[in-house]
Amino acid sequence: MTTPDLTACDREPIHIPGAIQPHGVMLVVARDTLEIRHAAGEVGGKLGHPEWRGLALGAVIGDALALRAAALTQSGVKGGFVGQLETPAGPLDVVAHTLGDALIVELEPGAEPRPAPHLLGGLEAAAAAFERSPSLQALCERAAIEFRRLTGFDRVMIYRFKDDGVGAVLAEDRADHLSSFLNHHFPGSDIPAQARALYVRNLVRVIPDSAYRPAPLSPPWAGETPLDMSDCALRSVSPVHLQYLRNMGVAASASVSIVRDGRLWGLIACHHGSPRLLPYETRVACRALAAALARQIRAKEEAQLYRERIRLRLLEDELLAQFDPEGVTDAGLARSLTDIRKLLDADGVAVLRAGMLWAEGACPSEIQVRDLAAWVLEGDGEPRTTDRLGEAHPPAQCYADRASGLASVVVSADEPFVLLWFRAEQVEVINWAGNPHKAIEPDAEGALTPRASFEAWRETVRGRSRRWSLAELETIGRFRDALREARQRHRLRELNQRLADMVSDKEALLLQKEVLIKEANHRIQNSLQLVSSFLALQARSLDEEALRAPLEEAGRRLHAVALVHRRLYRADQIETVDLGRYIEDLIGEMLGSMGPEWVGQVTLDLQPVTVPTDRAVPLGLVLTELVINANKYAYDGEPGPIVVSLEHHGPDLHLIVADRGRGASNSAGGFGSRMMAAMVQQLGGRIEHLPNDPGLRTLLVAPIVSAGTER
Repeated sequence: MTTPDLTACDREPIHIPGAIQPHGVMLVVARDTLEIRHAAGEVGGKLGHPEWRGLALGAVIGDALALRAAALTQSGVKGGFVGQLETPAGPLDVVAHTLGDALIVELEPGAEPRPAPHLLGGLEAAAAAFERSPSLQALCERAAIEFRRLTGFDRVMIYRFKDDGVGAVLAEDRADHLSSFLNHHFPGSDIPAQARALYVRNLVRVIPDSAYRPAPLSPPWAGETPLDMSDCALRSVSPVHLQYLRNMGVAASASVSIVRDGRLWGLIACHHGSPRLLPYETRVACRALAAALARQIRAKEEAQLYRERIRLRLLEDELLAQFDPEGVTDAGLARSLTDIRKLLDADGVAVLRAGMLWAEGACPSEIQVRDLAAWVLEGDGEPRTTDRLGEAHPPAQCYADRASGLASVVVSADEPFVLLWFRAEQVEVINWAGNPHKAIEPDAEGALTPRASFEAWRETVRGRSRRWSLAELETIGRFRDALREARQRHRLRELNQRLADMVSDKEALLLQKEVLIKEANHRIQNSLQLVSSFLALQARSLDEEALRAPLEEAGRRLHAVALVHRRLYRADQIETVDLGRYIEDLIGEMLGSMGPEWVGQVTLDLQPVTVPTDRAVPLGLVLTELVINANKYAYDGEPGPIVVSLEHHGPDLHLIVADRGRGASNSAGGFGSRMMAAMVQQLGGRIEHLPNDPGLRTLLVAPIVSAGTER
């Protein structure tokens, strides 16, 4: 015997059975001619036309109903109710839908229509009861009562799917003689994936008699692909499912889908101990009531989530307030551990930061926590939660009693900075409707059959914790972002403080430097003033002009140096000198020493040029020497017109001294000329002597700053 394939149920093509449930009749009609091509069920017995093939649809169900069904092909409407056909055996509900080039017409036993006010009034009262339900559990309990009242079935269960596919009965309303399935669980294999897809597509599924024998399509479908019966209410169901119902003692069943946001949230499962029809009118009412239930489920879940979010946000704000204004510090983290743990209602919490570890509550050992943090850091860094840590991280199985649940965030992978919340193992006893491990078994021939027993079967589940909610996952994501921001703010404050301290230290050094420089300049100024006064006294005590003139020239040169130091002493900026103002002051000092006869003889044309202080002194000495030369050689010591100009030319300055005297002279060998040549060389410039017609025009070209110095 070959080993059976236990996944066969997930691949069973239940949408193309090629047969229907025999309580009704299905006709496959050509859309263009309305000629009947295929049929299933007792066409002759129920419709009185044993020779139906090739007949027009109107000949079988009447022209009026045929025209309504044909209108579906022109309107583009996928399908819907056509009307009721009266037959000797009773009324038949006629429903049709289009499928490619075919029109699928289904006829099922109908019931006498109930008055619209009675039906709508019942639905309105049920919907109002849904709205008044204070909680999700109360809503499900009310829904079980209302759907049993509407359908008349022996048992109605509100059945919810969990994330792992397992179904759980949240609420139940049943006849007194039936045993309860309340809070029982059903394995995911009871409803395979393709069946769940059909539950979303068709909201109501009815099996009036679980002991039926399928009525095949006649003649058999000969197309390239089998006839898709996904939208057929009469579609025959899986033999495994029929046996499943019979094993439960269910003779008739109906399933109404609860679809929330396009996903199958759960089912309204209806069971009956004897065959029972569910007319089309009642199915429509079930769809409407299920839609109202789905809306209320969504409202209750969103309200619960909203309240949870508000509660967590308040706790989060209180916790973050503890980190202000000092920021996320080690001391703050250690002090707030209890509140961090309570934020997620965890049993323990651990914080790892830059090698330091703080823990509070029920936690694994330090080695285990560090290993767990390393595992978390291997991920993508996003917040993550699990209530089955041992399955995701097998080493955690040895400390499941303390940490079967984990919520983690990585604030920084560089330090690293990781927060871990732990939830202890919560041993759970699950009541199953039968042994879930024998949900599908092979029989003696190897065919798959559902389990035969639905007696309560208990299973103890270990290695799991209380689940983390969506609101809690959102909270740890926000908390991580807030910690990152607080951490950045703290770092910025530290950097700003360091920068402020550096600036303060630099300002203190500059102030000290300025004081020292001014003190030195003050002393130099005093020394220069003493030397200048001494030279002036010496010059006045000499009667010979030849001896007095060199002393006066030396005094003027000292004036040039002393003037720079006076400006440095008075100025706020000690690194640079306004050369134009300096020259203006220097010429004024020189004219004062040269005598009143020079008043009005010197003309200044000075552009603003700022030069480093260390270049002002040699420039002043050169200018002094040029003016002395003009006095001495152009006018033989007598007053005469002199023009002093200062111009800015890109990186250079032009200093010009022009006279209207007798022109160039042979004085290159004197002390003044040698000193001026040395100053020009120090400045990195050049001297040009040009004719002024009449007189001499002397041009000094020099860089504003020294070569290699950034301005």
